[in-house]
Amino acid sequence: MIEAARSFMWLNARVLEQRRFRYLFDGGPGDAVVTAVLAYRNDDGGFGHALEPDGRGPDSQPLHTYTALSLLEEVGDTEYARSACDFLTTITNADGGVPNCLDTGHDGLRAPWWQPSGDSDLLVTGLLASVLHEMGVEHTWLDGATAFCRRRITDLTKTHPYEANACARFLDHVPDRPWAERAAERLGTLVREQGLVDLGDGQAHEGYAAGETHKPHHYAPTPDSLARKWFGDDEIDADLDALASGQRDDGGWTFPWPAWTPVTTFEWRPVVTIEALLTLRAYDRIS
Repeated sequence: MIEAARSFMWLNARVLEQRRFRYLFDGGPGDAVVTAVLAYRNDDGGFGHALEPDGRGPDSQPLHTYTALSLLEEVGDTEYARSACDFLTTITNADGGVPNCLDTGHDGLRAPWWQPSGDSDLLVTGLLASVLHEMGVEHTWLDGATAFCRRRITDLTKTHPYEANACARFLDHVPDRPWAERAAERLGTLVREQGLVDLGDGQAHEGYAAGETHKPHHYAPTPDSLARKWFGDDEIDADLDALASGQRDDGGWTFPWPAWTPVTTFEWRPVVTIEALLTLRAYDRIS
């Protein structure tokens, strides 16, 4: 499995994913990953340049910045976190949340589902706050964002898979663990009751592409994720079996959402391949 994935990465991946694969699975240097990530950094402290493949163009965006911070956290680098928070401060609303997508005037350079809005978004704010807590960062932006996420999660009565997943990541890392555990239990009930998890039927949630579902391992990518308690052992085992069997003949995994421009197929597949391998390793399915 790893050998085939390694060949796939060298044949198909961006330099960033090649460096990340080497770090994670072949003992490569973390500073090479940092160097690759910094190629996407802008002078405002945010990140752009299609780091997250569905947002093209050079401008800093919240999701690009989250992706960069996640990659930097993975190799233990926190040097650029505070300047990223400074950038986020410039786009934050009074309630402490940030928009999902900024209107940069480049309408043709983003996926159709990247719709600019000035409204505060729980999904992207939760992801950003999660990784910054994981990094151990202290910043006034994070204080306000954490309060925003706590309010929104506490009041949550209806959600969708991507938002629920972002909430799960936030709850995994927010410092107030007793509150996080209570909130995670309630969120798990919402996910099950509202049919936001694919337990094998493959039925996509309303508004999503065929096959674009969230499975147990998306909510619980590691056994110590709070969302692991949402699923029985048999559900997790069946899900991991399906994940492992998803490796294609070329050694990589693929993704279910639409490829709105051809290059995203080639850029997303190495990303989801690494994530699949990390999940399988976390659950002791591969060494």
